[in-house]
Amino acid sequence: MRMTRLLVPTVKETPSDAQVVSHQLMIRAGLIRKVAAGIYNYLPVGLRSIRKFENIVRQELDRSGCQEVLMPVVQPGELWQQSGRWEQMGPEMLRFKDRKGTDYCLAPTAEEVVTALVRDEVKSYRDLPKNLYQVNTKFRDEMRPRFGLMRGREFTMKDGYSFDVDEAGALRTYDEMYDAYHRIFRRCGLKFSAVEADTGNIGGSRSHEFQVLAQSGEDAIVQCGKCGYAANVEKAEVKRINLKSYDTLQLPPAPVRTPTPGKKTCLEVAKLLGVGTSNTLKAVMYLVDAQLWMVLVPGHRETNETKVKSALKGQLIRAAESAELAAAGLVEGYMGPFGLPDVVRGKVKILVDRTVAEAAPGERPWVTGGNEADHHFTGTTYGRDFKADTVADVLTALEGDVCGRCNEGTFAAHRGIEVGHVFYLGTKYSAPMRCNYLDDKGAEQAMVMGCYGIGIGRTVAAAIEQNHDADGIIWPMALAPYHAVVLPLGAEPELMEAAEKVYKALQDLGVEVVLDDRAERPGVKFKDADLIGFPIRIGVGKRGLKDGTVEIKLRASKDVQLIKLEEAAARTRALVDEALKV
Repeated sequence: MRMTRLLVPTVKETPSDAQVVSHQLMIRAGLIRKVAAGIYNYLPVGLRSIRKFENIVRQELDRSGCQEVLMPVVQPGELWQQSGRWEQMGPEMLRFKDRKGTDYCLAPTAEEVVTALVRDEVKSYRDLPKNLYQVNTKFRDEMRPRFGLMRGREFTMKDGYSFDVDEAGALRTYDEMYDAYHRIFRRCGLKFSAVEADTGNIGGSRSHEFQVLAQSGEDAIVQCGKCGYAANVEKAEVKRINLKSYDTLQLPPAPVRTPTPGKKTCLEVAKLLGVGTSNTLKAVMYLVDAQLWMVLVPGHRETNETKVKSALKGQLIRAAESAELAAAGLVEGYMGPFGLPDVVRGKVKILVDRTVAEAAPGERPWVTGGNEADHHFTGTTYGRDFKADTVADVLTALEGDVCGRCNEGTFAAHRGIEVGHVFYLGTKYSAPMRCNYLDDKGAEQAMVMGCYGIGIGRTVAAAIEQNHDADGIIWPMALAPYHAVVLPLGAEPELMEAAEKVYKALQDLGVEVVLDDRAERPGVKFKDADLIGFPIRIGVGKRGLKDGTVEIKLRASKDVQLIKLEEAAARTRALVDEALKV
């Protein structure tokens, strides 16, 4: 491709609405252009990288025995009603009616459509397992679309769905997809980690996120330095945290009601009483499936709503409102597990974080709400003064916490960009939608499912977040729109002739190459080459041409190699092949 024919409108200035590096560079390098909030045109150079990643995905999934299908973007609401998700999905699902008044939506995902497809076409255990996938457009009406392709409204996703006869088969398929995802992201040259995660709106009981490690990542993940266990902080199992004990106070025979006028937060109470916030208990009230729950965690830590929902197996969860607390007889700002009147205790259940229940139970003194305005209790202890209806790990994990998997190592914290997710679904969709098969005895059984997603554009953007410098993109070879660029560094006929010779030789060897044949100064060509991120730059200049050499420079290196003109194409081909090795 010649640069004079290529639509690649590079810009010098950073767009004012672009907050992260990938968004900034994809605009500046002419890869994408905004159409509306969270909706983009993919320009030729950007689309080439997108297609390259799609091809890697297809190759590895086909290698794993998956089959590609293509399902509609417009989906009938009837199918979503069968699964029960029509009412559960929030406003991010764009619903509309056709001219006949029939409900439809723009696909945010495709569990319902694919389950209906397999239900209608697969009848016997002899026809299972099946593993289907598509690479297609999705739409989610994000409240705040941002970060370019990292969080758009319209986007391209690879979504896959497996159907097996039983749980054992479904888990084998899950492991196959888990391995395939590792191959996919390794081939892309990315630094990533597979971490345990919550299943969210998709549902199911087993889940892993594939996180590209980058400081700009929206997701917080932790990893144990001893056993290697890694998880999103919403899922990470915490065994112990750093809890400081009282230095001078002993556990009193009974809790002491203590005035704390106007002090409602753990920090305010701790300062008044001269203790650390880790000596206080924070009471957070949730309404879980219409039941009020008091969730107790150490005062210096945060409750994780996702873990609360999982621990209580709740479908609908939200923070309780002031009116609901008052109606139950609770005093907002002064709530605690000790001293609750019987009539109030009958309306409220208590969930205690595991680190509280296991921190010297019956011995450790805590400061808790007094259930009376302007008062707290000091010297309360778990087991003697209050008990839990449920004990569970409900903390957001932090660096330094003791791993709940091996109970020995401590967590290190990282930032990550979620680019893939695998779920074990079980019969969450097949049972309500009657996606059944006949077993070897002729009895109907629900198929056991898994689902597997990869954000196509998001992965390409994540690659940029992980691979860039002040001058522009540094593409991994597997995702680079072109392998190389040839730069004639002047307008002299002999330079153009030599550049054309190298360009043609590279094409003959199958190297994806651009010839920058623009009538521009060398500095402009260098800057655009670095901005776009061509992995290999071949400079044809007057001084080198006198000696029969050209300059070859890798985008990721400062070193420049002088190579004989006639050897430049073969050397470039070798560099490409080396970079594509996995």
